[in-house]
Amino acid sequence: MNALRQLRGRRAAVVLAAAAVVAVPSVALAGDSHQDNTKNAKHAIQGGKARNVILLIGDGMGDSEITIARNYQVGANGRLAMDTLPLTGAYTTYAVQKENPDLPEYVTDSAASGSGWATGHKTYNGAISVTADEKPKATILELAQAAGYRTGDVTTAELQDATPAVLGSHVINRDCKGPDAMAKCAVNDKVNGGAGSIAEQLVQTKPDVLLGGGKQYFDQTVKAGRYQGQTVTQQAQANGYQVVTDAAGLAAAKGNQPILGAFAKNNMDLEWVGPAPTRTGTAPATCATNTARTATQPHLVDMASKALDVLDKQTKHSRKGFFLQIEGASIDKQDHSANPCGQIGETVAFDAAVKKALDYQRKNPGTLVVVTADHGHTSQIVETATMGYTATLITHDKANMTISYATSEISGSQQHTGTEVRIAAGGPQAANVLGVTNQTDLFFTMKRALGLK
Repeated sequence: MNALRQLRGRRAAVVLAAAAVVAVPSVALAGDSHQDNTKNAKHAIQGGKARNVILLIGDGMGDSEITIARNYQVGANGRLAMDTLPLTGAYTTYAVQKENPDLPEYVTDSAASGSGWATGHKTYNGAISVTADEKPKATILELAQAAGYRTGDVTTAELQDATPAVLGSHVINRDCKGPDAMAKCAVNDKVNGGAGSIAEQLVQTKPDVLLGGGKQYFDQTVKAGRYQGQTVTQQAQANGYQVVTDAAGLAAAKGNQPILGAFAKNNMDLEWVGPAPTRTGTAPATCATNTARTATQPHLVDMASKALDVLDKQTKHSRKGFFLQIEGASIDKQDHSANPCGQIGETVAFDAAVKKALDYQRKNPGTLVVVTADHGHTSQIVETATMGYTATLITHDKANMTISYATSEISGSQQHTGTEVRIAAGGPQAANVLGVTNQTDLFFTMKRALGLK
């Protein structure tokens, strides 16, 4: 009898632990998970319009990166918040060749891929919301803004990096981040009558919430036009932005005027650190909190929470809601660097922002939430050390997981891959992510959800 009670106690502890990881409606993670989900699937399919759209982009977060983070953080049989979205499909990510746009470029960068979902048009690698003929195309954020929706753009990278840039700027080369960096974009330079650098265009587009890194580009001086001689930050302030540079400032920022938060000179600091892969592998290890992370920087979940709170309050008495993009940017950057713990830590931090969005959706069911990536990446779960560079981590299951990076020397940059990636969604119009779609289809799904022309 005592043994039976102990067994029941252990089973109860397992169930409680699984529930603490993430709540999955009506599906047990350990035990009987063979429920008939037909009714749930039918219930999840909603047409009509959405009041709000929240788009979450895990940069470089292919299925392999998701699986690595899941295994490490919650175990093979656990589920991340992003795993709980009711409708899941895959989309293709290819770009096009600049000199011959009829031909695909099978491996995309974040600029071309972001331009695809932001504008509905395929383009060349390096392009920021312009087509292969270098013509600007309106973005989902710009269209939403013009239609009376509030807007937000949040990232852990520089705000001038590809993903946040594609929503509020149009330049022919992604490197043209500030007034001092326009050598590759003469046609866009303000001194030549263009719209300016990415930093200048972002504050001109004026999303209601603009949060991330890239402070150095906002500190550069405008070279021509109305704000000549002023910094881009001063231009933003002249256009009504309250500018904050640390977590305390973000927390104190009022929602009655636009917020520009620039929390790092370049990209924001990493969440986790851990072993570097080697040619012969590493001893099994666990990840650790990055103690060198600047304490004044907000975490992605903090920025997401602030953006949701501000946009919700701004639209509380309005007929129209908001469009918000939230990017976990350094999943990609740490995959490039063959840094497994850096990569996993950023994925886990991104998942916390996903959970925040889903919590908001539960209270505001007219919200479309979409979680996806811009492209696949290098990291792979393997059996043993490979011809590349491997590191072994001890997961939530107390098992060893070996991760391989094999597309570059360790001193170089690991490459993107041309695979299709996951897209998952819930809310009005979410059924349009089902099956295999094209990256550009996401633009039209969001546009339809918001009723944009």
